Formats: sequence, C-alpha cells, structure tokens
Amino acid sequence: MALLELKGVTKYFGGLAAVNDFSMDVSEGEIRGLIGPNGAGKTTTFNLITNVYPVTSGSIIFDGKDITGINTHKIAGMGLVRSFQSTILFMEFTVIENLMTALHLRAGMNQVNRFLGGAGKREEQNEKEARRLLKFFGMSELENELAANLPHGFQRALGVAMATSTKPKMLMLDEPVTGMNPTETDHMMVLIKKIREEWGMTVLLVEHDMRAVMGLCDELTVISFGKKLAEGKPEEIRDNKEVIEAYLGKEEIFA
Repeated sequence: MALLELKGVTKYFGGLAAVNDFSMDVSEGEIRGLIGPNGAGKTTTFNLITNVYPVTSGSIIFDGKDITGINTHKIAGMGLVRSFQSTILFMEFTVIENLMTALHLRAGMNQVNRFLGGAGKREEQNEKEARRLLKFFGMSELENELAANLPHGFQRALGVAMATSTKPKMLMLDEPVTGMNPTETDHMMVLIKKIREEWGMTVLLVEHDMRAVMGLCDELTVISFGKKLAEGKPEEIRDNKEVIEAYLGKEEIFA
C-alpha cells in the first residue's frame, strides 16, 4: 500500500512548467530516491508535497488522506516531515537545546497544562528523549557543544535528528549528504538505514551523491525537465540509457 501518492502533479511558474504531470507512489517502509540532473524539479517536488508551493493541478495523497493545499504545519502534524538543502539549526544553541526545541513541536502544551505544572514534566520528558536521540545519532558527547561549532557532517546529522524527533511516518530528506566527505557520507548512510530499520519510518530522499543513492534506496524515481523519466530498482536505473543521457552522457555518475 502506498503511503504517499502523487497524481498528475503540475506546477507552473509563469509560463514555465517546473513539474509537469508527475506521478509517484512511495510504499510504506521503503527508502525511495528521487534523482535527476540539476534543475530537474526535485526540490520543487518536495516543496509541492509539503505545500511550500501550491500545486497548479494534480493531487497529493498521504496515508490515505488528500493533503493537497493543506498548511505545511498541519502536514507535519500528520506525520510527513522534511529536512532542507541548507542545514537549519539554532546556531547559538547547544546540540541538546536544538533537539529540545524541536521536541516542542509535539509537546501539546497549553495554558492549563502549564498552570497545573505540566510544563516541567514535559521538559523532563523532552530532555530524556533528546538524550536518547543523541545516543542513536552517535552525538552524546556533543550535547553541550554549540551547533555553530560542529563539523559540517554533525550539523547535517543534527538537522536529521531534529526532523526525526517528531516521530514522523515519512521522513523527506533533501540532499542529506551534501558537502560531506566520504567518511561523513558513510555515517549518514548508516543512520538513514537505522531510521528505517529501527523506527520503521518511510524515507523519501533527494540526493546527487550516486554512491549514497545506490547504496541506500530500494527504488529510484528519475525526474528530468519536470517529468518522470524512469522508475525502478537501482540496478535498473544504472543501466537505463535514457537516464545516462539525461545526465549529459556521464556514465560514471553511477560509479
């Protein structure tokens, strides 16, 4: 059963179709890669799914519900959460403070709860959960480090930890290994697999690092000039001549 369904999604900016009649089904529990050349429409598709941009036409179904045009924060509350190309952290906060801030999204606190002392209990629970996340992501020793002082790889990992803190059904990752060295990339690949295997989250990712894509994804969807070009197992996509041509004939992209 598909957890996420895109049906004929189209987005025009002026007279230009950035995404054109694009359809894709993502099954529950899979790691799906959305790949394509620069400017193909990958991040735009992410923005349409989460209603950062409204669709021009088509529909988006998540967990059996039509979420087309629903407010972004409501989509997150339904269990569909994303990261961004740029790492968005509170740089003046420590690592654990960043996670504590993210955990407030699902705190559900109101004025009555605060008056009855619920805020203190929630803070204790959030701090415990934040430390559990830090252990999972291998960052326990960095909990009191300012986010601004973290190496790039750990900043990216913290961003993913903040997204997963809300316990989403689906995690959308926009270029999770961008700018990383091979060691950092390998670490992030292990984390993404653990997120699926240990927490049961479905993952949809956009990524240019083909080594990471081929090593992580169960299925790949290729988009080019806003349209679906191909779809299949990584090994099928690697041998697809149309895909190779879309990447300017660079067969080494899958090396």
